[in-house]
Amino acid sequence: MAKDFLMEIGTEEIPARFIEPALSQLKELAEEAFAEQRLNYKEVETYGTPRRLVLYVRQLDEKQAELSIEKRGPAKDAAFDDDGNPTKAALGFARSLGVAVENLITKKAGKKEYVFAVIKEEGKLTEKVLAEIAPQLIDSLRFPKPMRWGNLDYRFARPIHWIVALYGKEIIPFTVANLASNRFTYGHRFLSSGALKVDDPKHYFEVMRNEYVMVDGNERRRVIWQQVQDLAAEAGGQVQPDKELLDEIANIVEYPTALMGSFAERYLDMPDEVIITPMREHQRYFPVLDKEGKLMPKFIAVRNGTEKHLDIVTAGNEKVLAARLADAEFFYKEDLKAPLAEKVNDLKKVVWLEELGTVYDKVQRISRLADALADKLGADNKQKDTISRAAYLSKADLVTNMVYEFPELQGVMGREYALKNGEEQEVAQAVFEHYLPRHAGDELPVSLAGKVLSLADKFDSIVGCFAIGIQPTGSQDPYALRRQALGAVNIILDGELPISLNEMINLAYIGYQGKNLKLDLDTLTAEIQEFFKQRVKGIFSEKGFSYDIIDSVLEAGFDVIVDAWKRGQALSEFRKRPEFNDLMTAFNRVNNLAKKSEGGVISKELLKEEVEKDLYSAYVNFSTNMARYMENKDYVNACEETAKLLGPINNFFEQVMVMVDDEKIRNNRLALLYSLAQEMKTIADFSKIVS
Repeated sequence: MAKDFLMEIGTEEIPARFIEPALSQLKELAEEAFAEQRLNYKEVETYGTPRRLVLYVRQLDEKQAELSIEKRGPAKDAAFDDDGNPTKAALGFARSLGVAVENLITKKAGKKEYVFAVIKEEGKLTEKVLAEIAPQLIDSLRFPKPMRWGNLDYRFARPIHWIVALYGKEIIPFTVANLASNRFTYGHRFLSSGALKVDDPKHYFEVMRNEYVMVDGNERRRVIWQQVQDLAAEAGGQVQPDKELLDEIANIVEYPTALMGSFAERYLDMPDEVIITPMREHQRYFPVLDKEGKLMPKFIAVRNGTEKHLDIVTAGNEKVLAARLADAEFFYKEDLKAPLAEKVNDLKKVVWLEELGTVYDKVQRISRLADALADKLGADNKQKDTISRAAYLSKADLVTNMVYEFPELQGVMGREYALKNGEEQEVAQAVFEHYLPRHAGDELPVSLAGKVLSLADKFDSIVGCFAIGIQPTGSQDPYALRRQALGAVNIILDGELPISLNEMINLAYIGYQGKNLKLDLDTLTAEIQEFFKQRVKGIFSEKGFSYDIIDSVLEAGFDVIVDAWKRGQALSEFRKRPEFNDLMTAFNRVNNLAKKSEGGVISKELLKEEVEKDLYSAYVNFSTNMARYMENKDYVNACEETAKLLGPINNFFEQVMVMVDDEKIRNNRLALLYSLAQEMKTIADFSKIVS
């Protein structure tokens, strides 16, 4: 009879960001282990709180499935004589495997029949198997920053204090980190006391709930969000959905109770971000907005406990936030005593990278790069003035008191202080936008000035870091170069900016002249191109392009990313045409033979057959028209032009033998196919397309 299996790993408080990945690992590892051990079950579930990781397996069979193995022996005609009696070969084979000769079976394998021995292995009891695999599951869990404790040579997210392992009512015995598994767990750290006996897995959830632990993270999320919404509604306000914050809070509490606090209205005179940042980032509070979306002098926090003494807890949270807002108010007023422009010189004291100079040096490079980019994008004089002023002020807020205390506000405070200092709205907005996007899913710059500055800043960082040998490796990317490259690609695509990667790399590289760089321009360009290629691949894939369309388009070139994108769009639509597969077949025939060519000039005099003259004529027309379409970025018609080659190519191969004995004619035909293949690859390398 199938029974449920429960394994709970009880620990000290695990960081919130570790929990979900650990539960995913635990589920995957368990499913793999059960499959390998031939243990059938109905469902594997994982649950977690800051103090426990739980594996729950429903209806796990009482024993392994029987293992049946077939071993092949000698051929049938060698195993039995003409009268059907077993020979020495059959007898020896059966004896070697411990089976009776009469139990051998015959089966066809290939063209001949062979004898087989069927060996059946009885399945082990589940209790014995679990005692082996359960400690392996715990040992196999990996965490970003594991700990060791005591004098143990053992690593885990946090010290393990207890292990529950029950199959039905029976304890599964094993030891991990000097702890023996048993049936005793512990409830909420403060609302429960002493060890709690668990009779069987189904009893576990009742025990936990009675001791103020919501084991299911999804349940905690639902409860927290409902409580938060109810409290906001009671105050006549609302709370904007914030999945990241909700997920974090759900994984730092075991028994959530939301509470509403307030703060002095005078703090609302500061920018909203100045209030929300310490609330959200430092205290894990939800800001409350009124029906018009304006910030109210209220917040919602979530405590790890019941409603008992909630007034005292609320007062404590209010005092903590009041202190943070008072600091923010002081920093805000102090920063406003001097204009943002006066702080730029202070950037000379801030080192960006030792080999590449100060942040002030970076501002100078960004300014020059932004000016050059503005010219290439056809900015007018007004836009150029905005870009120039915003570039000068772009990093000034890094030396303000507010950003020093709350680094998350870089760019935000630059915009606010610029506006307070009387800078134009466009300048202030560009100062903010040049940091965008700050993370995956973040907004992109909207203004031209913001886009130009953001790209200038990102290319300066990428080129500088690569030039001194700081490239992302594996999981290491201390300067967030991958994020910056992704941001640059998304900005280029969103704005359909006709920017050349090579030009941007070259312009940024010029700004580092005089520095001790490790890479020359050619090597640097090749490495950064490949770095961007991987980012472009990922973004194109996310946007719905198939992998072979991506490979074919990028192989034809992606220096101007927006052009590669448009070629991909045109090719994706072109692929839907019924004759597309036939065209790919024709291209591959051309391309495969073209590889045998040494190039060379096509001689019209050596074109003997009408169909090869027709193909040459089609090639000339195709080449002329493609040049016009590519120059005009008309990739739809470029694809249509390619389709016109299908007839001439097929006719050529039906009536002409390419590899003839006459060397001159053979080479001329190969040269024609080579030239045609190269021209067809202008829009995309069709050899990458998978039919």
